[in-house]
Amino acid sequence: MNALIIFALLVALLLTGMPVSIALGLTVLGFLFAFSDVPIQAVALKLFTGIEKFEIMAIPFFILAGNFLTHGGVARRMIQFATSMIGHWPGGLALAGVMACALFAAVSGSSPATVVAIGSILIPAMVKSGFPQRFGAGVITSSGALGILIPPSIVMVMYAVSTNSSIGALFMAGVIPGLLLAAMLGATTWWKAWRGRYPRLPRATWGQRLKALRESLWGLLLIVIVLGGIYAGIFTPTEAAAMSAVYAFIIAVFVYKDLRLRDVPRVLLASANMSAMLLYIITNAVLFSFLMTSEQVPQHMAQWLLDAGLGPVMFLLLVNLLLLLAGNVMEPSSIVLILAPILFPVAMHLGIDPIHFGIIMVVNMEIGMITPPVGLNLYVASGIAKMGITELTKAVSPWLLTMLVFLAIVTYVPVISLALPRWLGMMR
Repeated sequence: MNALIIFALLVALLLTGMPVSIALGLTVLGFLFAFSDVPIQAVALKLFTGIEKFEIMAIPFFILAGNFLTHGGVARRMIQFATSMIGHWPGGLALAGVMACALFAAVSGSSPATVVAIGSILIPAMVKSGFPQRFGAGVITSSGALGILIPPSIVMVMYAVSTNSSIGALFMAGVIPGLLLAAMLGATTWWKAWRGRYPRLPRATWGQRLKALRESLWGLLLIVIVLGGIYAGIFTPTEAAAMSAVYAFIIAVFVYKDLRLRDVPRVLLASANMSAMLLYIITNAVLFSFLMTSEQVPQHMAQWLLDAGLGPVMFLLLVNLLLLLAGNVMEPSSIVLILAPILFPVAMHLGIDPIHFGIIMVVNMEIGMITPPVGLNLYVASGIAKMGITELTKAVSPWLLTMLVFLAIVTYVPVISLALPRWLGMMR
């Protein structure tokens, strides 16, 4: 009964158009005042102790690194490298867009940042080269979602913080699924380009490819610094995030020189604004998680599922349906912070690996980025391509179907997510 009251309060507040973070906080306060004996002093204590985790510091650092890279010309050089490698295939520019999104995702950790960085360059270039605008926008909008699956990923950090999981193991678990999804999105793009006889670019010489690789190498090295440093034990994921921010600053300002020193304060301010927004959501989500735990909502849910005879297969199906539905009305950070503490204990009770479950949640969040009405990638790409949300939603439909197929595969074939972290000895 208490669980119904809590969710009714939350839904009622969200329907008023109230920001998710404030709705979470008011739900906790309202329930504690009216229906609980928990002392209200516990709320103030939890506000401070709930975000004392060292891992949370990774979020502002990864945001800062992504902003430096977005403004620092790294995306343009990655596009040149991808174009030189596969631009001569059918739909070459579009395939290069998928590859460039995967590469930029591996250094930014943000899906909207990937769409902005790659889309602002490639979508106009594809239209100019003779591609239909819907096709170009659909490719980049969908491929930009790789930003939260290919590590480093801000959403993965949030899941790890919410569930006390290993950030390093999650990052490594996202590598193979990320590459597989990039390949599937690329195959969909190739098939549509081949069937539509879309243009291809002249084959680049090996000299041109080596030149493009040299120019993009400084950006690509960030992948080695973050993932290699974590695996080698040189630094923790949080320290890797700090290193990535410093490194991104150096290559953007002093190596590529695409970002002037006088523009750095503007980048810092934008990063601080986004970090403050996410940390405020996290703070209130910690309160909500505290309320869920004190009312034993996850335990009651797990018992209900067991009594109903639902095993892991049906539970994961229901989780996917719930997350896909939530992705239509909420942004990924809020979904993870609200639902992970509720669903995670049930998944553990049913014997589902926590790292595998994290990847499932992240893939669902990816799909939510390109589904209306709250898909962030749709709004970002809409501004770049000058297209309406309805038209853009139709444009992404072939790649959306591909991502749904991928979700089914990664949900029920856990070895895709767990093989690499197990091989690296990061989990049992």
